Amino acid sequence: MTTSQQTCGCSCSDGPKLIFPCSGAADVGALADQAARHLSRGGVGNMFCLAGIGGRVPGMIKGAEAASAVLAIDGCPIECARKTLEQAGIADILHVKLAELGFKKGQSPVTDEALARIAAKGAELLGGGAASCCAAE
Repeated sequence: MTTSQQTCGCSCSDGPKLIFPCSGAADVGALADQAARHLSRGGVGNMFCLAGIGGRVPGMIKGAEAASAVLAIDGCPIECARKTLEQAGIADILHVKLAELGFKKGQSPVTDEALARIAAKGAELLGGGAASCCAAE
């Protein structure tokens, strides 16, 4: 969280926006992972470790519970990222489903255009990202 996020009075000061990609072995997993990294680099939210949630690492669970928003990015219709978060008791999950955006497992190479589409959907769900929070300051 940035200093301005910590000091402003908007809802983002309640906790960071966390992004959990599936990062699976298929091309759509790579797309989910790279889109999450793009969003994180752009200040929209912070990419966080889904494996730590699945492994029930206490500090990571607490971090996810303290988030102001949680975004799951799932590459395929199995929705492992969302399910992992739900099984750990994380509620109010925002969800990008690559299958609903037209991406198909085994047919979706990682391209700049694909990453831009996925990242745009994630940013939309997260309300435009950290840059819009406390913009008046």
